[in-house]
Amino acid sequence: MSDSVPPGRDIIVVNGADEEIGQDFKAAVHQGDGILHRAFSVYLFDPQSRLLLQQRSELKPLWPGYWSNSCCSHPRPGEATREAAARRLREELGLIRVQSLSFLFKFQYHARYGQFAAEHEVCSVFAAVADQPASIDRSEVAQTCYVEAGLLDRQLHDRPQQYTPWLHLAWKRIRADHWAAIDRMVGEAA
Repeated sequence: MSDSVPPGRDIIVVNGADEEIGQDFKAAVHQGDGILHRAFSVYLFDPQSRLLLQQRSELKPLWPGYWSNSCCSHPRPGEATREAAARRLREELGLIRVQSLSFLFKFQYHARYGQFAAEHEVCSVFAAVADQPASIDRSEVAQTCYVEAGLLDRQLHDRPQQYTPWLHLAWKRIRADHWAAIDRMVGEAA
């Protein structure tokens, strides 16, 4: 972390072009309507092309207990987003070895949580192939499971309220525009 960043101000505030315009506290960027900030989401697949989902810990201030993608968080000031994704895979899921952490796309979204909080992010989406999580950080993740793509498609349609808003948005785009790349990635990792 840069010496010029005040302690605790470790979330990168950005404009709509994902250009850094400052740093702020994690709680501050999620209050009210939220402040646009940089984030990432990782989608981990196993050798059968199943997605690893995580159920968010009940300790999480936003969307506790909801099912979401494999891992998501924020890069620190001065940290490359890909490096941050690899760091959080180690911290949240105990994954030391991840094959081909590949950037897929970036999107911006805004989602309210209750009356007093929101996510407002420019989110970089990565995909990778990985082994079973080694050790889960229970303050972040309640549990994990693998799900086949078709089943997740149906669950998102039939029970949308059980899943985080960013999973809905990114999964739709992964399935529509990036599924061939996921198939190649899984095939190359086998």
